[in-house]
Amino acid sequence: MDGLPFLPRARSWVAPIGAGGGVAAALLAALLLTLGPAAQSADAQSPHPFGIPTAEMPTPGENIDAVPATRPSGMWAHQTRSEVLGRHGIVSTSQPLASFAGLEILQQGGNAIDAAIAAAAVLAITEPGSHSLGGDTWALVWSARDQQLYALNASGWAPEGWTPEYFAEKGLDDIPGSGVDAVTVPGAVAGWHALLERFGSMTFRETLERAAVMAEEGFPVSERTARDIAGPADSFDDDLAETWLVDGSAPLPYSILRVPDHARAFRVLQEQGPDAFYRGEIAEAIVEKIQSEGGVMTLDDLAEYEPEWSEPISTNYKGYDVYQLAPNNQGFAALGMLNILEVCVPALGFDLAELGQKDPTYWHLMVEAKKLAYTDLHEHNADPRFFEPDLERLLDKEHAAALCDRIDPTQARPAELRVQLDEGTVYFATADRWGNMVSFVSSTFSGFGARVGVPGYGFPLQNRGRGFVLEEGHPNVVEPRKRPFHTIMAGFIMQDGEPLMAFGNMGGATQPQAHAQHVVNMIDLGMNVQATTDVARFDHSQNSDVLRLDRDLFELVGADLAAMGHEVDSSLALGGGYQGILFERDPALSPPSLTGNGGLGEAFQGPVHGVYRAGADHRKDGMAVGW
Repeated sequence: MDGLPFLPRARSWVAPIGAGGGVAAALLAALLLTLGPAAQSADAQSPHPFGIPTAEMPTPGENIDAVPATRPSGMWAHQTRSEVLGRHGIVSTSQPLASFAGLEILQQGGNAIDAAIAAAAVLAITEPGSHSLGGDTWALVWSARDQQLYALNASGWAPEGWTPEYFAEKGLDDIPGSGVDAVTVPGAVAGWHALLERFGSMTFRETLERAAVMAEEGFPVSERTARDIAGPADSFDDDLAETWLVDGSAPLPYSILRVPDHARAFRVLQEQGPDAFYRGEIAEAIVEKIQSEGGVMTLDDLAEYEPEWSEPISTNYKGYDVYQLAPNNQGFAALGMLNILEVCVPALGFDLAELGQKDPTYWHLMVEAKKLAYTDLHEHNADPRFFEPDLERLLDKEHAAALCDRIDPTQARPAELRVQLDEGTVYFATADRWGNMVSFVSSTFSGFGARVGVPGYGFPLQNRGRGFVLEEGHPNVVEPRKRPFHTIMAGFIMQDGEPLMAFGNMGGATQPQAHAQHVVNMIDLGMNVQATTDVARFDHSQNSDVLRLDRDLFELVGADLAAMGHEVDSSLALGGGYQGILFERDPALSPPSLTGNGGLGEAFQGPVHGVYRAGADHRKDGMAVGW
């Protein structure tokens, strides 16, 4: 094997994988022998052929110095790919294995709701830092049977023992970001069950099968997943480390990761349903873990929890009805931002479409509208069972008009409320041949949530307690059985009472401002469902008052925005991750005839009365798939 200086390093990389490591090394050696002397010449090749990482360089892509390709004439040259199209069903998630799990369900006769649960289950193991059985779930569901948009709030509540006094007695001035005193009741599993029970045609037995098998057999670790596990790995407790680390270290890209404990959780849910999680053996494991480390969650806190169906909230933006989830969700900030843009930009003598994204004034107006909308958000958002925000007033165009004089078109205004929350979220969308569409979001909040694992079942618990404060009288002061301020949100667009688009963008406090940017991109600037995620975005922190821009956008307008008074910074892969599915109805076709249980899997088997168009974000591992 002379002339193969990288092979020992390749062997050192594959060894942690397990028994398959020797096989991989042998295959690589055979490949190099087949390629011949030219491929083996040390001075004629990269030290990382085929992008294979080594222990010394786990991310060899950092060394690539090349010029990006462009697309053919007639298309936007910098769009990463065309939209994905389909008529029988379509799934767009942030991870290809999850997208195909959802598509598999659709091809088996399941509907968009069934596909959503299958995708969510796979994401729980392929993006464990962002989403888990120990997190929360929200969804907007367009029911073709009912011709109605429904909203599900499956965010968990505080344990009965949580009060400001409880934390004060522990010497805490804030809810901690990790540990058992950050953990609220996980709502995700109850939310999955509620969605299937109301709209699905399958059960946990079918929808969790792909994820269970992947957890047992092992799944290939993407570069993104490896990075997301490695980042917080040093802060894992023993139960998390046992499941997600390999010999004490994060799995390497392209290795195979098996998570048998997590597979056990799926198998229990398949056999026993959600009762296992809230009243049975998994509930007991959660409570035992939390109480053993000084927490106060009880079996009653879990057993008495139920998700809630609520009314979606909306505003009309230039002829399109944009919907969001209601509080304790932050969705109304996106609607408020759109109202301000629609009312105030022309009042100040500007037009976003005419300005365009190469003009610094475009970005200045967007950011100033965002600051005002987030001030409303942080003053009023809370669990409406404890504090009811006046959304009728906050989402009225007259309220937006009253804010216009607070925008100076030439000078940045300081952010008034300095609040910033963590991030760790998955968003995805699904649609089926019957016309059902799902806009789905789920989260553990910070990466791997509270960094607390459930022994024997492998999943991390969320740290949503961080959405509470300890200040008496504040809308989000912690109280027993109260749900915290929630960052995750799902969007939906309709026109003339017809469903148009399910869309969303993950990323903590990024989300409302990103939602508004996508709406403006598509409605004002005419971008398609894929192009909107391929353009640069801004992300303004309401805490630091720093405006971050994608690197190339920073180079274009950063200095001008700084001259306006913004504190500007540059960043790569900015703005979370987006997915979207748009339904383009064919007026010559009639809607599917929904008989039986309303087209939930056993009746109509033809294509939908139009075309689904989907996009997915390259900032994560986004992929849309359809048929």
